[in-house]
This record gives sequence, structure tokens and C-alpha cells, in this order.
Amino acid sequence: MAVLAKKFGAAIVSLEHRYYGKSSPFKELTTHNLQYLSSKQALFDLAVFRNYYQELTNKKQNLSNYENSWFVFGVSYPGALSAWFRLKFPHLTCGSLASSAVVLAIYNFPDFDRQIGVSAGPACKKALQEVTRLAEEGLSTSANAVKSLFGAEKLNNDGDFLYLLADAAVMAFQYGYPDVLCSPLVEANSSGKDLMVAYADYVKNYISDGSVESYGQQFLKKTTIDADSNEVTSSRLWWYQVCTEFAYFQVSPSNDSIRSSKVDTKYHLDLCKNVFGKDVYPEVDITNVYYGGTSIAGSKIIFMNGSQDPWRHASKQKSSDNSKYPLCNMENMENIHVKLPIPRIGKSL
Repeated sequence: MAVLAKKFGAAIVSLEHRYYGKSSPFKELTTHNLQYLSSKQALFDLAVFRNYYQELTNKKQNLSNYENSWFVFGVSYPGALSAWFRLKFPHLTCGSLASSAVVLAIYNFPDFDRQIGVSAGPACKKALQEVTRLAEEGLSTSANAVKSLFGAEKLNNDGDFLYLLADAAVMAFQYGYPDVLCSPLVEANSSGKDLMVAYADYVKNYISDGSVESYGQQFLKKTTIDADSNEVTSSRLWWYQVCTEFAYFQVSPSNDSIRSSKVDTKYHLDLCKNVFGKDVYPEVDITNVYYGGTSIAGSKIIFMNGSQDPWRHASKQKSSDNSKYPLCNMENMENIHVKLPIPRIGKSL
């Protein structure tokens, strides 16, 4: 995007999503205070900022009522925001590039895990399934020993630990380093080496201690804003949006799953209730009615998806009208990243 901006003499403006980073309206992130955290509010923030920045630019250049062409773009959740911004405020933007844009809210999302299996290939998938089996076996006999192998002793809830194991594999395919994950696992599984040690080495090398901690529900319940633990804070915020708007519950498929069957609908609903309270529930149908899901009615929106990215199953993959929805499906590509004017927030996404 920076190259294109330079070519066309355009400015790139990047905004921070409300509540994330330094943009929190409250000192405490209690469930009550999070009531203003939503994609709808974020879109109105963008609209207000767009008009403010246009007026500021006009004043600096001594112009009156001049309107620049604004093009919005983003990836993953921000990719969805860019498509939704074009949908809801077509008069404020000339188009949108929605990369890996998760425009469809999904309650139970087993296709996510299925895609990881396809992207991994038979040998790596088999190794990951064996890791899950060994982890479940270890949790039943010596939970602390298994968790300490991954630096995850603080994850008191076994479900949180099993979610971590699944999500760590996801990151390799989502962000473009599958060989880093699969090569040592396949080699260990075929040569009789300790598969759990091989996977633990990968997890500890690619997921920081702070990130591991952020998988624990006891940490997600923290309401204080601490710059030193931003990973935990961001995770709480993203889970709030998951638990209220989108769900995207990455449940295990009914058969041939990589992730543990214990990562099911109940696990996710219990997390939402435990972290945010009994009245919090993902209003998936309302979200899809409001935005249209993959039947989004906007125009001049370009959707890009990587064939290896599990999130593509929550994006628009088929065009109902090519003039309205140019699609770009990239073979052997993961989550497609561009420089964001809207931030990517949280994790696995």
C-alpha cells in the first residue's frame, strides 16, 4: 500500500481502534465499561475522524468544501471494518480493499480447524493430532508437568491450555511460516523423537510468555489497563467482541479434528460467562443482519483471500456481481497482510 500511495501521491492515515492501545475511554475495562466497544461504534469513529481530517487538510491548504478521494483498507477484522465502512458510509469513501475480511459472523466454526488440516497436509496433520492426544493424556495424569513443558503453568483451566495448543498451530498457517511448525514435527513423529518436546520448542519460540498468559481466563478477567501487559488487555477486548458480536467459536469438527474435542461450544460459552458475566452472549444473527454477512450489499469492495488461511471461510469467496465485488483468491497464501489504516487487534484472528 505504501508503494501505491507513493505512486498516486496519496497519504496513508492509520487509526487506533477505540479501547485498544491508548484509546480507552475508561481507566477500568469492566464489562459495564466495555458496552461502547463494538464494530458499529468503531465505524462511526472512522466516519467522524474522516470528516475531521478532511476539514483539517482543507484548512491547511486554504481550501473550501474540497473532498479528497478516500480509499479504506485492512486485513482480518480491520478488513471487515473496511468493507463495512464502504457499506455504511459510501458517501465518505470511493472504495475498499478487504483482505482476509471476516464479514460473516459464525457461531460454531469447525471449518476453521478443517482448513488447518488441509493446509498442514497429511503428515503434519497427523503429527498435530498426536500432539493433541498426548496432551489430553498428559493432562489426565500429570497436568502440571505437561503445562510446564510449554511454559503454561499459569493456565489453570485445562480447556485454556488445549486452546493454546490449537491456536499456536493456527498462527503458523495464518502468518506464513508452516514449515517452521511442520518440518520438526513430521521429523520427530517419523523418527520416534519426543513429539511433545518438538511442539513445545515451537510454541516457546514463537509465542511469548505474555501471550501464553493471555490464554488464561483468570488473566482475561483483569480489568485494569497495564501498558506492561498489553497482550492480556488486548485479548480481553477482542474476546469481548467475540462474546458479544461475532462468536467465531473455533470448535473441533465432529471427526478427524486437530484440536481437542474439549474445545467445544460449551468451552466458549463458559469462557464468555466466566470472563464477562452471565448476560453476555454473541448476537451473531443480529451482526449478520446488520452487515449482510457474505451477501453484503456494498459496492466497489475488493475481497482478497489466501487459500491456506482458515479465516477465509468467514470471508466473501464468491462474487454475486463481479462489477461490485472483485475477488482475488491467492493460491498457497496465508492471511494476506497490508499496511493497516485500521488496526489489527487481538490474536487469531
